[in-house]
Amino acid sequence: MGSIEEPVVQRNDNKPPGIRFIEYIKGSSISYKTHQVIVLTVTFFAYFAYHATRKTTSIVKSALDPQSPDVDLKSPFSWARAYSHNRPSLESSKNSWMLGSGWAPFNGSNGTALLGELDVAFLFVYAMGMFFSGHVGDRMDLRIFLTIGMVGTGLFTSLFGVGYWANIHLFYYYLIVQMLAGLFQSTGWPSVVAVVGNWFGKKKRGLIMGIWNAHTSLGNITGSIVASLLLKYGWGWSMVVPGLGIGLIGIVLFLLLPVSPQSVGASIDDEDDHEVLSPKKVGEEITEPLLRTISDDRDAVRFLDAWRIPGVAPFALCLFFSKLVAYTFLYWLPFYISHTAIEGRYLSNEEAGNLSTLFDVGGVVGGILAGHISDRLGARAITAASFMYCAIPALFFYRNYGHVSMTLNIILMLITGMFVNGPYALITTAVSADLGTHSSLKGNSRALATVTAIIDGTGSIGAAIGPLLTGYISSQSWSAVFTMLMGAALIAGLLLTRLVMAEVAEKIQGSRAREGTCPRSPVMDV
Repeated sequence: MGSIEEPVVQRNDNKPPGIRFIEYIKGSSISYKTHQVIVLTVTFFAYFAYHATRKTTSIVKSALDPQSPDVDLKSPFSWARAYSHNRPSLESSKNSWMLGSGWAPFNGSNGTALLGELDVAFLFVYAMGMFFSGHVGDRMDLRIFLTIGMVGTGLFTSLFGVGYWANIHLFYYYLIVQMLAGLFQSTGWPSVVAVVGNWFGKKKRGLIMGIWNAHTSLGNITGSIVASLLLKYGWGWSMVVPGLGIGLIGIVLFLLLPVSPQSVGASIDDEDDHEVLSPKKVGEEITEPLLRTISDDRDAVRFLDAWRIPGVAPFALCLFFSKLVAYTFLYWLPFYISHTAIEGRYLSNEEAGNLSTLFDVGGVVGGILAGHISDRLGARAITAASFMYCAIPALFFYRNYGHVSMTLNIILMLITGMFVNGPYALITTAVSADLGTHSSLKGNSRALATVTAIIDGTGSIGAAIGPLLTGYISSQSWSAVFTMLMGAALIAGLLLTRLVMAEVAEKIQGSRAREGTCPRSPVMDV
């Protein structure tokens, strides 16, 4: 067996200013594990802030458009029974004390549809920007790229709120501001996943990234609570305060984020992470490393080539329908709750916003559980598909029985959040990182952001369509909205059928190989 030349760590002077300052105070270099902690912490709070600002719009909706309450619960699957805007004014006036007078132009008869158009404009630009961001992210300093994205997101989120004090009632002002906010928001996800992927190997990736991905739900929860508390002072504050918050976190990220080990001259001192550097040995042969994080001067993977990586297309299409469901809840759940009587009582905007956070609490549990289960089974597709199928009855029961009592509403909301957000979290984190370091790339690390952008960008198109359709369909029937969501969850699960079958076949062959009945043959790595 010949000796293997150790990889040489390429040190350079591209360290973040904060890292330089810490090392200056400490008098020595920061360890690899400390860098990993900094990466997880900084990227966690970065995307936490992205989602906190994204969530504010759903809270502000009920203040902009105080529509009539939901009266369609007794006919859960009646498409014909309309959500009428011509009901007696007595019922509307009875609830006006908590719904408020609204904000033109969103408080008119087409207010719900206009809010839906804002959602789709934001998410369509976000989805398109995602593909662009992934392409750029694999070619430039992600620390600078993320800083620009976060400061820009903060600026345009705040400008939406400025419309309150400037007394702006022009729909196109809010439309353009939302579109630009969506563009800057698109810089976040491909970049943070690429940075985390640079620092962590594949072992326990599902669990680590499942816990790390709690930033999505915790950001939603914090955004909901902050925006709800600030509504009483004027809805503009609900947008401006989170906008300023993400700008400040963006500055902290610029000061502290180490993009990759080679960017700060870090060397691996952890056995688990050797898998991203050390070559595999098969007998006397030496194979390529799984992921070159020390030095990789090859060109970034082209967009179409990334689509051809096994597993990218089915997971991307699955995420299309998964995010359609998740983002409909993200943008419309507080609105739905505030217009639905629970135990015969309508909640205020603040109460509805606070209650909606429980969906994201369930999402935190779902993300961690999905990551852990997929690690233990070694089966990402089986786990994601199973969660999507379980989301169907959860959605049914929440719609039809969530209004019976507050306790039942909370329980069903937690369960629904767990099954809806579980596969969404798994696909956008561990699955994207797995596919971005797929064996077909032969060790080329410059594909993580592109693959992540393809998967989440495709999913974000579904995320745009769901809230848009909800804006129109809900004016006729909320039951029809839930029927749409259940259909989307079913399709999401079915799209992974081929990968599920491959994983099942691999498990069977692995079991037979361990029993010595037959040699194990390779199955497609997903």
